[in-house]
Amino acid sequence: MNDILSPNKPGTSPEQATVRLERMLPGPIERVWAYLVEPGKRATWFAGGVFDLRVGGKADLHFDHSLISAEPTPPEAKAKPCDWTCTITRLEPPRVLAYTFAPGGPESEVTFELETRGQGVLLVLTHRRLADRGKMIGVAGGWDAHVGILEDRLNNVEPRPFWATMARLRKQYEATL
Repeated sequence: MNDILSPNKPGTSPEQATVRLERMLPGPIERVWAYLVEPGKRATWFAGGVFDLRVGGKADLHFDHSLISAEPTPPEAKAKPCDWTCTITRLEPPRVLAYTFAPGGPESEVTFELETRGQGVLLVLTHRRLADRGKMIGVAGGWDAHVGILEDRLNNVEPRPFWATMARLRKQYEATL
C-alpha cells in the first residue's frame, strides 16, 4: 500500500481495493456540504442529479462535463453512459455522505467525510471495493480531477481543465498506485 498523501497532494491506497484523497477546502462546512448534496452546485464540479437524502434513498448522477470545465469533452468520453443511479448508504449532515457506485463494473462505495479545521474544511474522500488496479487508477485520477474543480469552485476561481488534468493524474497514479 502506498502512503504518498499530504493535504492537497495525490491520493493513497490505504487498504486493498481502496483509494483515499484528502483536501483542505475553504469553509464553512455547510457550504462544502451544499456542493455535495445540492444538484445545481454538484453539477459544477462532478455530476448533477437529485438525491433522496436518506439512508437507502436514490442518488441519481447525471454527468455533463461541459458544466464543470471550459475544456471540450473528447469524442470518446461523449460515447460513455452519463446517467447512474446509486444508493445512499450513510448520511450524517453536514459531516458524512456515502453512496454506492457501480458504473461499468461491480458495485463500490464512495464516502465523503467533512471536518472543520479552523477556517477550512478537511474533505476525506474514500472509494472502497474497487474491482482491480485499473479501476483504482481511473477512479483516483477522476476523483482527484473532480475534487480539484470543487476546490476551484469553492475558491471562486476559473476551474482547471477537467480532461487534461485527469489524463495527467491517471499517468501519475499509474506510477504510484
